[in-house]
Amino acid sequence: MNIYNQTSVVERSCLVTPSLRRLLSPSYAVITVSGDAIIKEPWTASCALLVFPGGADLGYCRTLNGEGNRRISQYVERGGLYVGFCAGGYYASKRCEFEVGSSKMEVVGNRELAFFPGTCRGCAFPGFVYHREAGTRATQLRIAKESLSKGSVPELFRSYYNGGGVFVDAPKFKEKGVEVLASFTDELAVDAGEGSASVVYCKVGEGAAILTSTHPEFAPVNLDPNIDEPGFAEIVEALKEDDQQRIDFLKACLLKLGLQVNQEQTAIPSLSRLHLSSANAPRTLQIVKALEDLITPQNGEEYINDENDVFHLQRSSKWSLTSIGDALPSVPDSLADNQKTDHDDDQEKIVDYNKIIKRLLIHDQQLPESKETPYFNHHAYYANLKLYESQSHDHQQTFGKSLLYGEVVTSTNTMLEKNTHILRRLPTGFTATATVQVAGRGRGTNVWVSPAGSLMYSTVVRHPMSLMAQAPVVFLQYLAALAVVEGIKTYDHGYQRVPVRLKWPNDIFAADPADPTGKKFIKIGGILVNSHYSTSEYLSVVGVGLNTTNAAPTTSLNALNPPAPFTLEKLLARILVCFSTLYLRFSQTGFDKYFEELYYKHWLHTEQIVTLEAEGGIKARIQGITSDWGLLKAEELGWEDRATGRLLTLQSDSNSFDFFKGLIKRKV
Repeated sequence: MNIYNQTSVVERSCLVTPSLRRLLSPSYAVITVSGDAIIKEPWTASCALLVFPGGADLGYCRTLNGEGNRRISQYVERGGLYVGFCAGGYYASKRCEFEVGSSKMEVVGNRELAFFPGTCRGCAFPGFVYHREAGTRATQLRIAKESLSKGSVPELFRSYYNGGGVFVDAPKFKEKGVEVLASFTDELAVDAGEGSASVVYCKVGEGAAILTSTHPEFAPVNLDPNIDEPGFAEIVEALKEDDQQRIDFLKACLLKLGLQVNQEQTAIPSLSRLHLSSANAPRTLQIVKALEDLITPQNGEEYINDENDVFHLQRSSKWSLTSIGDALPSVPDSLADNQKTDHDDDQEKIVDYNKIIKRLLIHDQQLPESKETPYFNHHAYYANLKLYESQSHDHQQTFGKSLLYGEVVTSTNTMLEKNTHILRRLPTGFTATATVQVAGRGRGTNVWVSPAGSLMYSTVVRHPMSLMAQAPVVFLQYLAALAVVEGIKTYDHGYQRVPVRLKWPNDIFAADPADPTGKKFIKIGGILVNSHYSTSEYLSVVGVGLNTTNAAPTTSLNALNPPAPFTLEKLLARILVCFSTLYLRFSQTGFDKYFEELYYKHWLHTEQIVTLEAEGGIKARIQGITSDWGLLKAEELGWEDRATGRLLTLQSDSNSFDFFKGLIKRKV
């Protein structure tokens, strides 16, 4: 599920995200998407819902008029779903009329999407001022229960309003697929024609859109009652009184669109304690020693204050067994200790995780016990790592020998890559993993909650500049992808037939278990590599996310009928040993014929014919990747798909590949 995000609406999109994550997780990954991504990325095939938040619709017009709106319209008409809150509702109406007659604020004009075939006219109530709460009110809405047949909905509830319009003459468009879902009960400041529609459902081709004038996605817990506006505290209090009705209405709207809604109302979890361990105690002590110059004592405690996070260090050697037992939570670690805030009660409250001090327990004598990390068995992980290393006959194995684990973390990638002082002191192969990520990172600016059951890890690679001529750092993404597929297929006897493949450059796809033909593939994993140049080497953090035991938001490895279910600890150990073996060979030989053949063995694109939009829509046949910089090679096709002899090379960072449509688009 994509939430549109641009500079002018960052605050609004931040308020949208918690409510939708709460209601749609884990069935859907909720991420933000930029205007560039709407225009240039192949997002439509994997998008269950496109959301446009409040703000100002002129900004949307400036960015998306033309190609962007063409792609949005095509997406919805072909079965996609759209929700527009406030400005997103104005934007998706055929005509926008805002503050007509006001010399400073008037906005009037037709709009390209036109999902609502009439006019959205505002402001519905007087007093609106940009970037303030001056015109805010808790306006009462009457729900059209006959149009919301799924879920339990109230007859009336109060919703946050600030600048929205009314959908003029909405009942008259019934024959065009428009249904009124909610109406204003208060007297309006503009002519609404027939009715006073505040929320409408619009059938658009094979898809649908819901447009709102108010903000049913705003949780009152995220509104500051101390804002200096007369009566605002009373408005927040009124919204709190009707908050359950707001949630029920929002659920009913999402169900109306055919989405799977989480009925448990589970909150995004709080951050847990981190655990640093190694295959042997001396290795852990070496890492701590390398960090010594960063450690700051304060009131008898130790802290590391890095660029992104502050870590509170606790050493297990200083704890007695009794004190450890006393400190352990009787509930999962994610709800323990001083991380408990109002967030535990207010499930949609926005939390700035970067400001929370991360507690790091250093296991410098023995591995964490199962009571400390109930969702990750360190003993099983290190035992499997040792077993796989012995089978590799490679005595230089270093990947995964030291591990940072947290039950709930922001992002394994962020913790390593954004804390550069720590990163510079970590050895190659140091790995961070987690059970749940609340701010997982993907390509571009994508951020989402990664559910339990996904294998999520990030590994440090220190790649010397002296190797760049024969072994460019750009190939790390290919090595990481190969390590994942090879790790799956060599997990144990009988796993070589698990149907996983590679999509250029580094996505992991699997045969859709719901497709009897075995020809349809769906994404189950992705890789993100961030590199920093530091003196004589590249410091890289290789992040991987792989659906392993979780059933949603897509399929997972355990749904592919393996001989026996995968376990996260064993699979992580296997992939890291594969990664270490591949990297050591790559450092010596570069991306030679061995790697090319291995990559082509697993990828999806052999002889695939594609359309190159950046080259004027010409057709080309995929030939492979270049061995120097990992560029995609394609041969131009002419009449009747005959080769013209012209060869093209494409960069992964500048182009995106829509495998299902055979379409390569330029990103920038």
